[in-house]
Amino acid sequence: MSDRDTTDSARKMKSSVKESLLDRMRNTHQSSERNRAARAERELPPPVRRQQARFEDLPEYKQVMTQKLVSEQMGIANPFYRAHQTAAGATTIIDGRELINFASYDYLGLNRHPKVLEKAAETIKTFGISASASRLVAGERPVHQQLEEAIARFYGVDAAVSFVSGYLTNVAAISCLMGPQDLIVHDEFIHNSALSGIKLSGATRRLFKHNDAADLEHVLRTVSGDYRRILVIVEGIYSMDGDVANLPAILKLKAEYGFWLMVDEAHSLGVLGKRGRGTFEHFDIDPKQVDIWMGTLSKTTCSCGGYVAGSEALAAVLKAQAGGFVYSVGLAPALAASAIASLEIVAREPERTARLRHNGELFLKLAQEAGLDTGLSVGYSVVPVLVGDSLRAVQLSNELLAAGVNALPIIHPAVPEGLARLRFFITSEHTDAQIRETVRLTAEKLKALTDRNFGLGSVDVEQMMKLLASR
Repeated sequence: MSDRDTTDSARKMKSSVKESLLDRMRNTHQSSERNRAARAERELPPPVRRQQARFEDLPEYKQVMTQKLVSEQMGIANPFYRAHQTAAGATTIIDGRELINFASYDYLGLNRHPKVLEKAAETIKTFGISASASRLVAGERPVHQQLEEAIARFYGVDAAVSFVSGYLTNVAAISCLMGPQDLIVHDEFIHNSALSGIKLSGATRRLFKHNDAADLEHVLRTVSGDYRRILVIVEGIYSMDGDVANLPAILKLKAEYGFWLMVDEAHSLGVLGKRGRGTFEHFDIDPKQVDIWMGTLSKTTCSCGGYVAGSEALAAVLKAQAGGFVYSVGLAPALAASAIASLEIVAREPERTARLRHNGELFLKLAQEAGLDTGLSVGYSVVPVLVGDSLRAVQLSNELLAAGVNALPIIHPAVPEGLARLRFFITSEHTDAQIRETVRLTAEKLKALTDRNFGLGSVDVEQMMKLLASR
């Protein structure tokens, strides 16, 4: 046999083996999937020629461009995506100017803490930057387990699971635990990440009035249908409004109606409770009464990522079946180490949480005395100043920046039009003088904008539409 014949024979054999492997892989699909594909082939309609949509024609793009055009015509600079030239904390540097900063999640001033930086540097020397793989296959490092053990100890529960993104944590956990046969009831102001997880799960969704346990009970009473599982989701401190979930009242309902309870601690960890352990310490309740503690690592713990804490069984299910864990790269080892170091400092230095509490109370008190609308905030880590008009909120942010204060607006569609605001993140490192100056400037400049009737009401909508159409 010639060399060519031998090569052809080997090629044919390799092709046959490949086809056999593909057939075996396809046969592992569920019969329902095969039947669905077969039905799709039988019912295939005749081809329809359609025009491919351009991104420029999307209504979402036109909305963005309309907002941009209105801002340009009114001389309003874009307050977003401004580059910081240093590690942000109670102060920051933008365009070479040092500013008082109220746009940082660094609640306890740990982002530049020597122990946190030292731990991150040591870990980089050993493990490099990336975990380089999903933890399930080759990305597991000792520091991942150490972080999860530290989180579980901090909450006083059995186990925890860490994820590479706080947003992904909610999406992955909710969609893993809940399905089309289930019901999810959530606070009307729940974070977008939870809404995305609910949508992905396919579960039936109901909402209750913000922080209203009586309305939650009404929803639970009127639920009809034989649901496999029921999950209620709230936030410890609500990120947009700064108020605290009424956890004791919700736990009473849990005992009566038998649902799982998930508490998002993104803005509560390090903030609530005498030692900063969060909502359960704030209310002096047993943390094991809550089924799912969720939080982010990017705020008090000055890292990146998220976590879920609870029972051993909960952690086992998420590590085995949550797509955002199984199919995502492991948390960067240096980030896990930074979070561990931060948790150690929180536990060792409760005075940081006490200083944050003082600063939050002072900011809220001064703002209310100055006639600013602080909404529902109770003066912890988040204090909004409601402005109402989105354009006015953006301009207020810009004028504060010019005066030396960095505070970002929250505008439509993140909040309904009419509820635009500046959101002030309070840290333990702000000084009384910085807080007093910021409140004074905010009240002064907001009054001037209001007196001028600056905002959407002064926009010539017809002229704007003509300009937009001409582009």
